[in-house]
Amino acid sequence: MNLTTENILFIGSILLFLSILAGKTSYKFGVPTLILFLGIGMIAGTDGLGIQFNNPSIAQFIGIVSLNFILFSGGLDTNWKSIKPVLGQGIVLSTIGVLITAVSLGVFFWYISDFSIYESLLLGAIVSSTDAAAVFSILRSKSLALKYKLRSTLELESGSNDPMAYVLTIAFLGLVMNPETSFLSLLILFLQQMILGAILGLAFGWLSKIAINKINLGFEGLYPVLLISLMFITFSFTDFLGGNGFLAVYLCAVYIGNQDFIHKKTILKLYDGLAWLMQIVLFLTLGLLVNPNEMIPLAGLGLAASLFLIFVSRPLGVFISMLPFKMKNRRRWYISWVGLRGAVPIVFATYPLIAGIDKAPIIFNIVFFISVTSVLIQGTTLSKVAEWLKVALPEKVKPMSPLDTFLREGPKTAMVEIHIPQDNDIIGKKILELGFPKNAIIAMLKRDNKYLTPNGTTEILGGDMLVVLAETYDNLSKVYEVLHLPLPDFHDEE
Repeated sequence: MNLTTENILFIGSILLFLSILAGKTSYKFGVPTLILFLGIGMIAGTDGLGIQFNNPSIAQFIGIVSLNFILFSGGLDTNWKSIKPVLGQGIVLSTIGVLITAVSLGVFFWYISDFSIYESLLLGAIVSSTDAAAVFSILRSKSLALKYKLRSTLELESGSNDPMAYVLTIAFLGLVMNPETSFLSLLILFLQQMILGAILGLAFGWLSKIAINKINLGFEGLYPVLLISLMFITFSFTDFLGGNGFLAVYLCAVYIGNQDFIHKKTILKLYDGLAWLMQIVLFLTLGLLVNPNEMIPLAGLGLAASLFLIFVSRPLGVFISMLPFKMKNRRRWYISWVGLRGAVPIVFATYPLIAGIDKAPIIFNIVFFISVTSVLIQGTTLSKVAEWLKVALPEKVKPMSPLDTFLREGPKTAMVEIHIPQDNDIIGKKILELGFPKNAIIAMLKRDNKYLTPNGTTEILGGDMLVVLAETYDNLSKVYEVLHLPLPDFHDEE
C-alpha cells in the first residue's frame, strides 16, 4: 500500500489512535510505550500490512521537527535550581562521556566486523548519546523518585548530549566520505557547534521571554503558537550560522521555563501534550521506515554491539568522565544503566542513508536493533535496578517536577484585600513584572467599582483593590513586600 494524499490522514490517524491505546495499556505489562509505537509502525510497514514508506529524507525531517518539540518540552520542565548543583556532571557526561562511549564502541565493532575504522566510529557516534525522548518519557511516566539528584543529572544529560553525538556523527561521516579530512577542522567544527549553540540558545531564550510578555496578541490560544514559531526560529537560525540547533533549542527552553511569562500554565500543558504527540509520530515513522526482514541477518552483530554498549561502553564513559566528582559507585552504575537509546540514534542513522555511503543500510538496521534492545532491556528495569542499587526514594518524599508543581497548586487558605495607593511605586507595572510569590495569586481586581479577572499583562493602577489568595497568612509578607506596602497584623484573622 502506497501512502497518498487521499489515504495518509486516514492511515495516520488510525495508527495514532492505536498507539495511544497501546501506550495506555503497555505499562500493565511492563513494556515501555516507545517500543509499542515502534512496533505498530513496523507492523504497518512493508513487511507487515504493506504500507510502503522508504524515504529517509522525510523520516529525517519528521525526526528533526519532533526532536525540537521533545527537547523544548524537556527544557521547559527543567528546574534550574535542581540542575545547578549537577551542572558540571551533566556537561562532562554529555561531552567526554559521549566521546568515550562512541570511540570504545567503534573500536569494538571494528574488531568484530568488516567495517573500516571510520565506518565503525560512525556507528559508535550515532548511538553514543542517551535519548531525550526515551529518558523523559520513561522516567516521567514511571514517576521514578531518585536520591542524590540523580534524576536531574539524567535529564540534564539526555537533554544536552544529542549535540555532541550529532557533531561526532557529522565528523565521522565526513571522514568516511573523505578520509583526508583534518582533525583540526573537526575540532573547529565541534567548538563552533557548541559555543554558537549555547550562546544563541540563551540569547533566544531571553528574546523569547520578552516577546511573549510584550506582544499583546489578544487571544490566549495564540501564545503557544508564538512560542512554537520562536522555537523553530531558534533552531533554524542557529543551524544557519553553523551552531548546534538542538543545543540552542534545549537551552532556550530551560531559560524560558525558569522565568515568569504570561499564560505559562497553558503553554506548559500544551507542550507536554505536543511532546507526547511528537514521540508517537516519530516512533511510528521510524517503525515504518525499517524492514524487519533486513534486520534478521544482522541480529548477531546488532546484539553484540548492543550488549557491549550497555555493559562496557556506557559504563566506561560514565566512570571515566565522573572521576573528578565524588560519588558512590552505585550512583555511577545507575547513571550507566539509564543510558537509553531510542529515536535520536535512529534519526542520526538516516544521515549515512541520505549521504549514500556503502554501509549505510547495515548501519541503519544495526542502530535500530540497538535502540530497540536498549529500551527493552534497560527501559523495563529502571525501577528494579534503582531499588537494587538503593538509589530510589520512597514515594512519600518524591519531589515534583516543575510542571507538576506549577499545575498542582495547593489550597489557598488566606485571603486579603489590598488597596494600592495613588503614589505607589508599582503603578503602571504589569502583574508579571511584580515578582509575585509562587504561593500566592491575585484572584480578582476591583477597579472603578467593577471586578476584573487579572492576568500577567494586567497593569496596576492607583486605587486598585487586589483580592489576594495565599496558602497561609505567613506567606503574605512577601506579597506586601513586592507591592511596596507595610505588612499589617494578621493575628486576629488567623
